[in-house]
Amino acid sequence: MTETRTVHPVRVDGVLDAPLSRWLWLVKWLLLVPHVVVLVVLWLAWIGCTVAAFFAVLVTGRYPRPLFDFSVGVLRWTWRVQYYGYSALGTDRYPPFTLGEVPGYPASFSVSYPERMSRGLVLVKWLLALPHYLVVALFIGGGVWVGTAGWGSDDVWDDGWAFGGLVPLLVVVAALVLLVTGRYPEPVHDIVLGMDRWVLRVAAYTGLLTDTYPPFRLDLGGTDPGSGPAVSSPVTAPAGAVLTGTPAGPATAPPSPYPVPGRWTAGRVVAVVVGALLLAASTGPLAAGGALLWADTTQREDGLLWSADADVTSDRYAVTTGDLALGGQGLDWVVDDLLGTVRLRATPADPDDELFVGVGRTADVSRYLDGVGHSVLDEIGGDGVPSDAVTTRDVPGSAPAAAPGEAGIWVTSVAGAGTRDLDWRPADGDWTLVLMRADGSAGVSAEVAVAAPVPGLTWISVLLLLGGVLLAGVGTALVVLGVHRAGTANPPPGGVPAAGPPPAPVLTGGPQRR
Repeated sequence: MTETRTVHPVRVDGVLDAPLSRWLWLVKWLLLVPHVVVLVVLWLAWIGCTVAAFFAVLVTGRYPRPLFDFSVGVLRWTWRVQYYGYSALGTDRYPPFTLGEVPGYPASFSVSYPERMSRGLVLVKWLLALPHYLVVALFIGGGVWVGTAGWGSDDVWDDGWAFGGLVPLLVVVAALVLLVTGRYPEPVHDIVLGMDRWVLRVAAYTGLLTDTYPPFRLDLGGTDPGSGPAVSSPVTAPAGAVLTGTPAGPATAPPSPYPVPGRWTAGRVVAVVVGALLLAASTGPLAAGGALLWADTTQREDGLLWSADADVTSDRYAVTTGDLALGGQGLDWVVDDLLGTVRLRATPADPDDELFVGVGRTADVSRYLDGVGHSVLDEIGGDGVPSDAVTTRDVPGSAPAAAPGEAGIWVTSVAGAGTRDLDWRPADGDWTLVLMRADGSAGVSAEVAVAAPVPGLTWISVLLLLGGVLLAGVGTALVVLGVHRAGTANPPPGGVPAAGPPPAPVLTGGPQRR
């Protein structure tokens, strides 16, 4: 009898514990803090060991066994923490503090030690794994990014929204089901383990622990089906021998000793993945709609929504905005139904100072401030900058020829001591807002805020919420449908294999002697 063996050197197992606590997953992030502290140190050491192993393999073609055992141990420790934590939530048994295998613990990880390794391959593994990086990003995080703003002042994409990946999303779904029903959905566990297994195979390959390229295959189920024991090939009996201990017919390989997970067809996997993507996409409009509805109902003052106060200060003669270009069909509708009349409030730092606030066409303001020293407002707030911080750009020059109130270029303006409110209905054209001292002298310092009624905010927030609910509903239906159909699929003909291989067939008889 001959044997054939197809074994991947990286083995990742995770046995789903039952029963699981309905609520413990809510505090596991806190319980895992000691492990996180230790793993930070271990991973720093892991990097150093991998660098040393790189040169050892490059020179000798061998991965030093002590470094190999340590590196595998760090990945093993990490996998136990992930399985207990939010990469699976598959057990409530607290992870042990050890690099070695712990018999009986639900999560295990191992890599077969390679006696010889390719010296040249060690140089390019990081490059060969590039296709896997895209899959890993989709599975565990950073795989989907939706930009929500344009380019900032430093030509850097400065805003956006991302979600953490399919694994955390499906784990959240499983956690919510566990919280409500007290049961972890096993089909979800199977597909989560398949994704985790893919990620750890890539980690072992790029960590130089094996030369075997990770397969582009989602091996589902808690027990690794890609690293199983040998499977017997068909038995060939000598001439005249009688095969006993097996049913009549051709001899076949014994069934796999592993439990058979639900039948995850390509369509069901696609349904779960698309559903998870829709669930992720729904968080954006739901969060935005909820925030806008909260602001619409609780943050109005005299019917207006106000920005944060910003301190505007310049030692020059004026502070101006950039060119505010407004135009296009439907502008009146946007102003009347969405934005409304804008109010700008300026409060001088010194209550005795008299301020001037005016809005004029950009061409007229440019002529008035030609050769006048002033500051141009570039940005309020930004990434890593407080919302009340102001960034300005200085333009050198001298004092204006006339006080701003005498310029005769303003479509609307206010002047005087104390707080000044300027109301302006945006209209078609290029506009510039100017803040100065009323007498045109140097040194401008004031606290500025902008407000608008935004009458369309209510229905905008409702539309966002409805869109988010629709996406979440469709995504949930796809996940539930795919998981349910996979979990209730009929087993293969002959039933689920037993927990161990059947007795080996017995050959009796043999060639007859003359």
